[in-house]
Amino acid sequence: MLPLRYLYTLLMYLATPVIVLRLLTRGIRYGSYHQRWPERFGLFPAPGLNGSLWVHAVSVGEVNAAEPLIKALRLAYPHAPLVVTTVTPTGSERVRQLFGDSVFHVYLPYDLPFAVRRFLLRVRPRLAVIVETEIWPNLYFACRRRGIPLMIVNARLSERSMRGYRPARGLVRAALRCVSLVAAQSRTDAARYRVLGAPAERVVVSGNLKFDMPVPGQAKVDGEAMRDRWGRLRPVWMAASTHEGEELAVLEAHLEVLQRLPDALLLLAPRHPDRFRLVEHLVRNLGFTAGTRSADRVPAAVHQVFVIDAMGELMPFFAASDLAFVGGSLVPIGGHNVLEPASLSRPVLVGPHTFNFDDITQTLVREGGAARIESGDRLGAAVQQLLRDAPTLGQMGRCAHDVFASEQGAVQRVMTLIDRMLQE
Repeated sequence: MLPLRYLYTLLMYLATPVIVLRLLTRGIRYGSYHQRWPERFGLFPAPGLNGSLWVHAVSVGEVNAAEPLIKALRLAYPHAPLVVTTVTPTGSERVRQLFGDSVFHVYLPYDLPFAVRRFLLRVRPRLAVIVETEIWPNLYFACRRRGIPLMIVNARLSERSMRGYRPARGLVRAALRCVSLVAAQSRTDAARYRVLGAPAERVVVSGNLKFDMPVPGQAKVDGEAMRDRWGRLRPVWMAASTHEGEELAVLEAHLEVLQRLPDALLLLAPRHPDRFRLVEHLVRNLGFTAGTRSADRVPAAVHQVFVIDAMGELMPFFAASDLAFVGGSLVPIGGHNVLEPASLSRPVLVGPHTFNFDDITQTLVREGGAARIESGDRLGAAVQQLLRDAPTLGQMGRCAHDVFASEQGAVQRVMTLIDRMLQE
């Protein structure tokens, strides 16, 4: 594999000017991000750690999935320093919201040998835990060379991702042989990791960590308070984690809903902060009476659409809704986490593109907790039908929660694997 590794590393070095340009662009979009871009090259003050437990979670979704695992690690190993890395500014902000200064957070370095070496020398991990899917050959080879056990937990691999790895199949196979254990979400994910090159004896099925995410009691309290504010009989639906190309379909659907349910409220939560203002302008330009989280805090009776322009605050709004459409599924993004509304007994609607969460989504649909629409044109009719059918709405919500509750336990299974790995 040495020729492939050298070629891959050469390409990474050649891409470095483009990487720097991208960092500068992100610095414009995300305020203080430019102050931290040296972290992407392993440049940050050494925190004086030794024998740390390192968890890597790419962005917001992975951080949320890792939350119960990180809390379990803190409880089981109270004297071990915890390091959490992310790739995106939104992921970084979510780490700060959840854990504050109780963990050491930096951005994951780019997969350049010198950057990886600096990073590992500064955080000195005793164990590396990668959440979901991040295969970086130089990082994996460096961990093996230093004798750092590396686990991929909550591992998932879509058919689309498998196709993306095919051009570098040999290099990916070599990298996966550096992994001590792959704890997959499902049998399908486990099989795909084996096909990709992970040694069969190192792949197990542990379930999905997202089923063990905590359901904050305060979210339910805040949701109830909002319902009291605008009237408990008011029909309310939520469109969460929407992407470009979805908001217009959602707003057109809401126009359909308002024709039959004129007091209906739409809670609209765009996925990315850099689009908050754009979505707000779209809502107002279409003539809706609108409010925002940043300006109004909570919806009022006069609002037809309320834009949730804040990160990490979806749960109270899910609790205040009658049903939820989960975005990234009308466009080929692959969908987002359907378990948050399910955990609060809220029925779920998704579009045709859910390959990032196929098993969970299929289970919810099969068990009656979710429904799939073929396109954005069908969203308005589906929402309207459910909002006018309280018995079906309630039954779907109960089914969604039953699926969520029945699949819990992945954190304990993964902790057992981690304990065994650290003992060995």
